[in-house]
Amino acid sequence: MKNIVKRILVGAGIAIVAIFAAALEYYSIPAVRWLAVLIVFGMAIELAVGVRRRIAKEKDAQKINQLWTNYSIIIVPAVIFIAFSAHAVGSKPWIMFLLLLIISAADTGAWFFGKWLGTTKLWEKISPNKTWSGQIAGIICGCGAAVLYGIIGAGIFMPQLMWIGIAVALLSQYGDLTASWLKRKLGVKDFGGALPGHGGILDRFDGWIFVLPITWLAMA
Repeated sequence: MKNIVKRILVGAGIAIVAIFAAALEYYSIPAVRWLAVLIVFGMAIELAVGVRRRIAKEKDAQKINQLWTNYSIIIVPAVIFIAFSAHAVGSKPWIMFLLLLIISAADTGAWFFGKWLGTTKLWEKISPNKTWSGQIAGIICGCGAAVLYGIIGAGIFMPQLMWIGIAVALLSQYGDLTASWLKRKLGVKDFGGALPGHGGILDRFDGWIFVLPITWLAMA
């Protein structure tokens, strides 16, 4: 119960920060893009700390070199690409807030309905808590959030937002699974404790891993 309360309170805090960034954008201060970039680098730092701790436990020199090679060749360029994506997408605040709304709705729906309904595991070897019912509920909630965003923002039903909601919800869940795979490789439960009830920054924003780069490419 305490963990749920922490999750709700921290989630509310994140929402307040997002609203504050939106208010700064109203006064032509580019807060959204730089806040997004800052979050991406926070994710990268947590991952780097996790890799370092994993290496500290390893005694095989060959495996140590392999870990550093994987981080340097694969993860570092990926982090840079995601950071540029965050800056580009953040320059269009209304798109960034749409993505955040969809990802948050999908994540909350998957978490809640996965616990309530789910028994059939989605991919137990990577993430034992993910279920098919949670994934389906997450997609439905993400789709609903996208449609609601259009109704509130434009006052009309825009069917194209349904497909955007489905695509973003799916991509965010794949990002979540990728983060779970990384945690398995590093032997950690959470990437950090920066956000009580949610884990670390990477735990909370892992949905960005694929969503931001693909959105940036679509915008281009």
